[in-house]
Amino acid sequence: MPPAVQPTGAVPEGRGEIETVIAAHETPLLRYAARLLNNADLAQDVVQTAFIRLCDAWAESRDWTDVHLRAWLYRTTHNAALDLIRKEERLKKLHAAHAEDCEIDDPPRQDEALELADRQKLALDALAGMDEAEREVLILRLQQGLSYMQIAAITGRSEGNVGCLISTASKELARRLRKTGAVVS
Repeated sequence: MPPAVQPTGAVPEGRGEIETVIAAHETPLLRYAARLLNNADLAQDVVQTAFIRLCDAWAESRDWTDVHLRAWLYRTTHNAALDLIRKEERLKKLHAAHAEDCEIDDPPRQDEALELADRQKLALDALAGMDEAEREVLILRLQQGLSYMQIAAITGRSEGNVGCLISTASKELARRLRKTGAVVS
């Protein structure tokens, strides 16, 4: 069993000691991040990021005291949470601007409504034939209007993975719709 972190003095060296530090600080950091983000799932991602940064910095900082290490972990967790919040805000602004660009000014006329229904059917058929993960994130994003953060929490994926899936799925759906003639490029 690895030695416990000493209340005073230097933090122990080695991989087992990192695991001891993680075990000692994980729960309080999770509570802190969950309060900052109002989301326990995202808090886990943020704390994991902090511990990854700890592992990266561990070899260079062998002279840390417990007090210094604790402060560093809280600051790193805080910064990772702020980075996540800022990223989500940028994505919201980007999607809002895109939605404004895509708004339809006039409602479709009656003859266009039938064509619209046909296009919607083709779109739903194309969506049904897609990969399950891509279909899931597209539906949550386009139909439900959820943010990347919310989709990540629902699907258990990272926000980066959600963004990648949405991008790939959107391109695939567009390709399928062009192929069926539902949209023209």
